[in-house]
Parts: sequence; C-alpha cells; structure tokens
Amino acid sequence: MPVQALPQVKAQALDYEKPTSDVGGPRTCFWNRGPFSADPYINVAYPDANVFYWAATFTIPEGAKLQIDGEFAHARYQSLISYDEGGRPMDSVADYLVAPKLNNTNPYQAGADRQAEKRSYRIAVQTGMPPEIERGVMQRNVVRKSIYAPTYKKDQQLLIYRIYLPDEKTSITGGVPLPEPILTLSNGKTLKGQQACESLNVGQPLRIDPTALNIPAEQYVALRDQPDKPATWPASNPASWYIQYDREFLLSMYSGKKITAGRRSEGGFYPNLDNNYIRTIVNRKFGKVLVIRAKMPKVTKSFYGARQQQDADLRYWSICSNQSFANTRVTDCLFDEEVPLDAKGYYTIVVSREEDRPRNAKRQCGIAWLEMAADGDGLGDEDMAVVQIRNLLASPDFPHAVQKILKPGDEQSVMKEYFPKSRYMMPSMFEAVFPCI
Repeated sequence: MPVQALPQVKAQALDYEKPTSDVGGPRTCFWNRGPFSADPYINVAYPDANVFYWAATFTIPEGAKLQIDGEFAHARYQSLISYDEGGRPMDSVADYLVAPKLNNTNPYQAGADRQAEKRSYRIAVQTGMPPEIERGVMQRNVVRKSIYAPTYKKDQQLLIYRIYLPDEKTSITGGVPLPEPILTLSNGKTLKGQQACESLNVGQPLRIDPTALNIPAEQYVALRDQPDKPATWPASNPASWYIQYDREFLLSMYSGKKITAGRRSEGGFYPNLDNNYIRTIVNRKFGKVLVIRAKMPKVTKSFYGARQQQDADLRYWSICSNQSFANTRVTDCLFDEEVPLDAKGYYTIVVSREEDRPRNAKRQCGIAWLEMAADGDGLGDEDMAVVQIRNLLASPDFPHAVQKILKPGDEQSVMKEYFPKSRYMMPSMFEAVFPCI
C-alpha cells in the first residue's frame, strides 16, 4: 500500500525511544504502544492498512491537570479517542473540532490551508464520563477543548491517537511529532516529557478484558463450525452486508440469533466513533473471486498534497480484507483515492487471493484488487475472509452514508447506489466479462 512505503520520521523530531524489541515504529514514553497498522507494524483489532494508531495508558494524579500539546498532522484525519476496559469507545475528539493555538491554523477546517506551517493545538484530558455525542457525522458550530477519559480497573485511563492516510510525501506521523503530555500537579508544578510520564504511571500493565482485542479462538471456531450449517457459513451468495453495532450483534452474524440493534460501532475492537461500518463474510467456496461494484461517495482528497481542505460526502472511505474475529488482523485495504472510477463514478473491486487475481484486475483496466489472506481466517478455514467498508465523518447533508442507516436490514435502501452489490466468479469468467482494451 502507498502509506507503507513512507519514510520514517527523524528520531530527533519525535523524542524517539528506540524499541528494545523487533516491533518497529516511532513512539515516545507517553505513546508507548504502537504504531498499530498492517504488517510490518502491530496488526491487531482490525486496523486500516493506511492508518496508524498509538495508545497511551496512564492515571492522572489526584488534583492534577493533564493537557496534550501537538501539531495537526499532514494527513486526511486525526483524532483522540478514549476507551474502557472492554475496548468500547467512550469519547472522541476529531481534528476539525479542536481550536488551534493563537496565530495557528487548524488545517482540517473547511477552506483552511492544509499546508499551513503554524499548526499547533492544545487539548485537556478530563477524568469522568463524557457527554452524549453524535457519532460519525460532521458537527457544525462545535468546538472541543477537552476529551473525557473515564477510569477503569484501578484508575487506569486509555487514549488512542489516530492518523488516517498521511500525505504521500510525509511520514507515518504526518510530518509532525507525536503529541506531548503536559502535566500540572496540584501544587502548580508543570511536568513534561519523561517526568510527566513517570507521574502519570505510563508503565503500568494494561488492565483490559481478554476479549477487548478479539473473540476467543474456541468460541469463534464453535460458531463457524456448527454441525447444522453449510461449509460456507455464514457467507452467502450474493454477499449479505451488515451494519456494525455492538458485540452481541457482531456475533449474531455467526449464531443466526435475531438482534434488532445495539449501540453503533461498538461491536468491533477499539472502533473509531467517527466511523460507521458495514461488513460481510466472504467464502471462496462460492467462487475464487468476489466482485464488488458500487458508486463512490465524494471524499475530501488529501493524499497527493491538496492545498485546501474541502467539504465532501465523507472525510474518508476504505474497503478492507480481514481475517477472523479471533485474530483480528487486516490483510489489505484500499482507500478512496486509489480506487479507479468509471465515467459515472462507480468502482469495481475484485477480492481474491494473490494466486487467483485476474490479469485485468488492475488500475489500467479500471479495476481495483483487494487481497485475501492465503490462510483465510487464520484458524483453519482457508476460504474465509471478512470484508468491511468504512465511512468516516459523513456530511449531515449526505443521505446515503452508513451513518444514515437506522436499523439492520435497511443497508441497501438507505445507501442506494452506494451500496456494494457483489457476485462470486472464477478468474477466467471475470476476464471474459470485463475485457481490458
């Protein structure tokens, strides 16, 4: 993928602490877990392959105040999101909601200069429960000065910092340092860097529920291999697409239990509140390639260095091929700007193993290719994959976003021409049906 090849950030700019393990990537004493992404980075909890995530676990001392100082990344999107011990999102502050420092620019606000040199911000971290927020839709006339990070299990707090699609000629951190904690103690003393990290106890063990990152392998295999179900279970032909709700709804895709709905975007593993998702289970026993076709929403373009921030239907769109809910690995993703479109704005995407890739599944033929893992779900079914589509920060004026689906079963009627229609084929059939002239 394009982002994987980006140059690394200079160590000096990040206060980089060289990792002692073989897990590469820039991090600091505060952002000491990550970067999570596709290989060769840490690959867990279904990361988008063009996105990079860092996690910080800490405890704000009694009476102290924590602030995060940073620079807006040269990227499509960035955010801070807090989570509980189950990997459920609690609060989210997206880039465009943050006021820049005096005489600085927030490049994510409509009409702003994306390449502005002065791009600093500061946001406070509050202990406590957040107010109810609208999920996944651009908010108007709202400014956030703080993010709420509730405590759990012995006062632990957790933040995840995300950068979506750094600009083509920058680094995985979007060409800026990772944000820095500034801790003001109850006696008025201000701490930064390593001193702040020590007072925040960032070295504490991670106290999360075992299922926050995945579903236990034995539970997944039992759901997959039900004796009264077909070998393709729960995949269907044509593919069935499901909006993402809570964990119970996620498991119902395999159990078949009828669930009306739940809380949106909480069935995944550390999901992003600014995203809404639809997903399907793929099984190549129906055919070696899955062909997906739909209209592409208008997106905010950035990867190739757009100068001005533009409003659009969505901030970001991607489609990803993943393995099972047991290992939660991403295999590959395509982001909006790298998917070729026809004259009417429609895309055609082929999902297959590399060995089954049709020869015409390439940009020159107007067709995108999404790789399926050679070992399938990673737990014995070599024909299975999970494919999901992300809609990030939908415009309130765009009626066909995933965010507008009010109940399960309405996916196609709401998304209309943006809903992915699909069919299984053999590679030779695909080459015959879609000739490349």
